[in-house]
Amino acid sequence: MVSNSKNFSSDFVLNTRLITMYSMCGSPSDSRSLFDKLQRKNLFLWNAIISGYTRNELYDNAISMFHELISITEFKPDNFTLPCVLKACGALSDLEKGKCLQGMAVKMDLISDVFVGNALISMFGKCGVIKESIKVFENMTERNLVSWNSIICAFSENRFFSESFDVFKSMLTSEQGFVPDVATLVTLLPVCSTEGEIEIGKVIHGFSVKVGLSKELTVSNALIDMYSKCGFLSEARILFDFYENKNHVTWNSMIGGYSREGDISETFNLLAKMQMEEKMKVNDVTILNVLPVCLGKTELLPLKELQCYSLRHGFYYDELVSNAFISGYAKCSLLSSAENVFYGMPNKTVNSWNAIIGGYAQNGDPNKALDFYYQLNASGLNPDWFTIGSLLLACAHLKSILHGKQIHAFAIRNGLENDSFIDNSLLSLYIRCGNSLSARALFNEMGKKNVVSWNSMISGYLQNGQPNEALNLFRHMIVDGFYPSEIAIMAVLGACSHLSALRIGKESHCFALKSKLIEDVFVGCSVIDMYAKSGCIQKSQIVFNALKNKDVASWSVLIAGYGIHGQGKQAIELYEKMQNHGLKPDNFTFIGLLMACSHSGLIKEGLDYFDQMKNLHNIEPKLEHYACVADMLGRVGRLEEALELVNEMPEKPDAGIWSSLLSSCRIYNDFDLGEKVAEKLLEVETNRAENYVSVSNLFAKSGKWDKVRWVRGKMNEIGLQKDAGCSWIEIGGKMYNFFVGDKTCKESEDIRKMWGTLEEKISEIGYEFDTGSVFHDLEEDEKIEILRGHSEKLAISFGLLKTNDNVIVRVYKNLRICGDCHNAAKLISKVSGREIVVRDNKRFHHFKDGLCSCGDYW
Repeated sequence: MVSNSKNFSSDFVLNTRLITMYSMCGSPSDSRSLFDKLQRKNLFLWNAIISGYTRNELYDNAISMFHELISITEFKPDNFTLPCVLKACGALSDLEKGKCLQGMAVKMDLISDVFVGNALISMFGKCGVIKESIKVFENMTERNLVSWNSIICAFSENRFFSESFDVFKSMLTSEQGFVPDVATLVTLLPVCSTEGEIEIGKVIHGFSVKVGLSKELTVSNALIDMYSKCGFLSEARILFDFYENKNHVTWNSMIGGYSREGDISETFNLLAKMQMEEKMKVNDVTILNVLPVCLGKTELLPLKELQCYSLRHGFYYDELVSNAFISGYAKCSLLSSAENVFYGMPNKTVNSWNAIIGGYAQNGDPNKALDFYYQLNASGLNPDWFTIGSLLLACAHLKSILHGKQIHAFAIRNGLENDSFIDNSLLSLYIRCGNSLSARALFNEMGKKNVVSWNSMISGYLQNGQPNEALNLFRHMIVDGFYPSEIAIMAVLGACSHLSALRIGKESHCFALKSKLIEDVFVGCSVIDMYAKSGCIQKSQIVFNALKNKDVASWSVLIAGYGIHGQGKQAIELYEKMQNHGLKPDNFTFIGLLMACSHSGLIKEGLDYFDQMKNLHNIEPKLEHYACVADMLGRVGRLEEALELVNEMPEKPDAGIWSSLLSSCRIYNDFDLGEKVAEKLLEVETNRAENYVSVSNLFAKSGKWDKVRWVRGKMNEIGLQKDAGCSWIEIGGKMYNFFVGDKTCKESEDIRKMWGTLEEKISEIGYEFDTGSVFHDLEEDEKIEILRGHSEKLAISFGLLKTNDNVIVRVYKNLRICGDCHNAAKLISKVSGREIVVRDNKRFHHFKDGLCSCGDYW
């Protein structure tokens, strides 16, 4: 009607409103059609069409129309035109055009206009040039509320969160006395969510109530989202139930909150309630919020229901939804269904390939992840940083250093090596493949190391049996100004446990206390373990008693601690207390308990607990549990029962079980059975020197020196070398190492004299050299000389020389203490009046007043 009427078609006001109406109704093509038919146009019409394109996010069209305006017409852009075009430049991150518009504003004397200024602040913020936003804001002669909102938003978008709050405070105290509006609040509340600033969030909540904005839908949604993302779900739920006005965002925010917290029940309960709402249907965002909570096989049925719902309602083939289903099925260990979803996608992007590759890499089939990577390459798409991260994880699971290096080379060729995520994934790969040298070289070359990098490298050294390097790197971390996290402290405590470095362990404990990291249950367990493995089981008990929250892991660590100290009765007492507290034992609890019974000779109790584990607690015994029971039976000479247990195990026995049984055969002189066990041991693990030494010792004790020579010849043929006996002692925070027959120490002469004095004193109260502890075909005098040079005797002598009378001498050894050294240590404790603690590779021995805590049972 309008277009056919001459009067109406030339009416500028009417046509401007029509163009605006079409664009506001989401039909910019109709706006353009009308605009093109008009023979006469003014600036308002041009502004309307440019504004319409911007409103409908057709930013390129908006900029194109602006070019036409300034190139084919005589009209000059005004303070309405420029903000629309600046918004388009910001959305496209087109900084160059945005700066051109700024120059135009200066030339046209519009730079001081508040609307243009606000648009410039927003444009520079979206282009990531926050300094320019600040400059525009500070130079504005006039500011309104939108100006403040724009600069707050610019800071927020560029992750300058504290600055966002600072500007907000300045606005409240400014001379103009601006009162925040909805836009202010919905800009600041997500900042609180991101930073976890719940207290500031509560202040903003109170302010919104005071100024009457809390019931505005966008504000109430932002409040619910803020509380849920800060972990205050009960407060979020109160608001959710309180507000009657809800939309999809409201429901999705609340569902997402429960999903993030892993609350499966409430996530699906709220989803069911949403579906019962008359005007509220589940959409793609709802599905994306629910899917992360599907983490196990118990969620397979609801996962499939969600998939069917998505199919029926037409958003199943949305890329994000399909990718989320792939991830969901992978986490539920149904990789075939994940694959079906993937192959059913009509258009696969790199993100789709990442979903399936990541699914296989993270959930049990790393080889398949590599297969899909090759398919991705064949498809013509290029892998991105996420693909590389997943592939490196797959290689780490496979311990495939060759594939890992190829992917590393790909990352370098494609400029991805400077990405911190890729760097940390590469570190993890080299560490898990046991290549600490390559990991450290990569770590040293990293331009920007973050806490994850330090944690990975420190933990990696510990995992690869390099505790000294872990401690040294931890010191560098502190010097470089990084604040240790729970992971770093746990790694350091683990290194101290491995080395029995009590002084450094105590310092780490103090740090954990000061920084309140001790409240973390894993750190608490690590401290308990450190003290136990450093010979201070009483301090482990004190730390345990001080823990606010004691879980099964805490009890299990202390039970295991008592186990390695041979205090089986205390371990059993602790186990019973744990059950009285209503806690259910797990696999690790029983490993510690069975080990404690084994080291203490509590055979009946140990066998009873083994039966309880299976029949009462329904825990299927693993290799470690069978190893404890076999060791327990072997220690008391019940070798046939031990062998029967080993043969009836559901799993194939490992070298540790055969080695333990072989040791028992040697102790109880069952050489026939010992030879059979020796064969099994060398079949299972052929390349470990310790196994050949154990077999050689068996033959030596039985007097079969020809077989001893054969075994040692076999070791030389394979290229294996026996680990030298090594003992170490910590004095004044420094470690002193001693090897068998070691005479290189500068105090060697003093140590020799000290041992001579001790030997003389203990000989007076009955000490005689036990030459049966030397498994070599030598003369008695030669055997005695070897025994005098045993590393634990050197370390004990050195400890007595260098410490005060009231200090416990703590010695640590890499091998099992021999019978002669054990007997000597008992007598030394008596003649010196000193307590001596020796930790060998099996357990602790506390020597005091001529007795040992093991009761000579070890």
